[in-house]
Amino acid sequence: MRAVLHSERARLTALYGSLLVLAGGGLIALINVLLRGGLYTRISGAVTTAVPGTAFERAAVEGQPLKAVPAQRLPPGAATPTREQLQTWAATRNLSTAVESATLHELLVVSLIALAVFAVPSIWLAWWMAGRVLRPVGVITETARRLSGENLHERIGLKAPPGELKRLADTFDGMLDRMESLVGAQRRFAANAAHELRTPLAVQRAAAEIGLAGDPPPEKVARIRSKLIGVAESSEHLVESLLLLAVSEEGLESTAAVDLAALTEAELAAVAAVAEVDPDGGGAAGGGPAVARSLEPLSVVGDRALLGHLVRNLLANAVRHNRPDGRISVRTSADGVLTVSNTGPVIDPADVPRLLEPFRRRAERRHTAGEGAGLGLSIVASIARAHGARLVVRANRGPGGGLTVRVRFPGTPAPHRAASPQRS
Repeated sequence: MRAVLHSERARLTALYGSLLVLAGGGLIALINVLLRGGLYTRISGAVTTAVPGTAFERAAVEGQPLKAVPAQRLPPGAATPTREQLQTWAATRNLSTAVESATLHELLVVSLIALAVFAVPSIWLAWWMAGRVLRPVGVITETARRLSGENLHERIGLKAPPGELKRLADTFDGMLDRMESLVGAQRRFAANAAHELRTPLAVQRAAAEIGLAGDPPPEKVARIRSKLIGVAESSEHLVESLLLLAVSEEGLESTAAVDLAALTEAELAAVAAVAEVDPDGGGAAGGGPAVARSLEPLSVVGDRALLGHLVRNLLANAVRHNRPDGRISVRTSADGVLTVSNTGPVIDPADVPRLLEPFRRRAERRHTAGEGAGLGLSIVASIARAHGARLVVRANRGPGGGLTVRVRFPGTPAPHRAASPQRS
């Protein structure tokens, strides 16, 4: 009972009921004020008599019939009323005052009784209205109380006319959609991480148990050793990528102005040093992709190490998922945009969003040399979020295929270096 009295429905009932009762009281007060101002005039005009006061009183006591006539004005020539006219006026005034007082008293009593009777259905109506208004809130509350990790697919689906509560229910459903997506991504991340970490351990164990069984020759031991070192390096790279992803998700501890154009130029040179890439755009000797760059002055506020990983991962993906005779376009603009585009396999635009999730690849993993762990774009997305940047990834049309990744940084400071020459 106490919970009901302290509920929102009880508060709304008290509010609605009070408003209805106050409206009824105000209506009664208005009627009494209006009648009090004009009732006496109407009564005195309707109930008048020409009988003198003494004769009037005597006739009333003896039960004799009264001769009532309408009120008359004094003749134009009469200067003052006669004694008989004064007595008649006094009797008329007394009667009108008595009738007015009795009428107003009776009206007030009847009005208060009507108001008391009116209050009972008003409070019931207010209770019903409050319950009807709060019914969608109750549905939302019950749905939220029932939800768990196993039934995040449930939705309110409120069927109601457009309004605040309808928008609230739709917003709650949208929040559930995002929560379901996040929980699903988290579960996939845990499963994929376990799989990625288990695979190199299984390879190492198999190489040790099978390859080193018995008394293997030195050549075989050397091959097994090389294999184990490669698997260990792959596992180390995977762990470092996971740590980088976790660090970027925590946000930025310290920020400073970073010359992103110079950083991109340095990372491009580092990638060209270890991969078959021609940074000058003339085509690599081994048939690797050519790079077209246009590095306009661009300075952003952020963490230099994380921004370096962002650029490095974009360039590494552009090289890894390219064709031998493909192209890579790298561009920075003064309006705060870093763009990396590359040719490569044709990608369905519907598959682009899932490429931003950890351990998600365009094709199944083949466990070949140089194959990434599927964390490159997810790390880029995480670092972009940490810097408040907007990441846009789209699949390139046409036979060239590949991806175009655009990172737009907010509130970039004024440029402080000369633009690098364009090369194509």
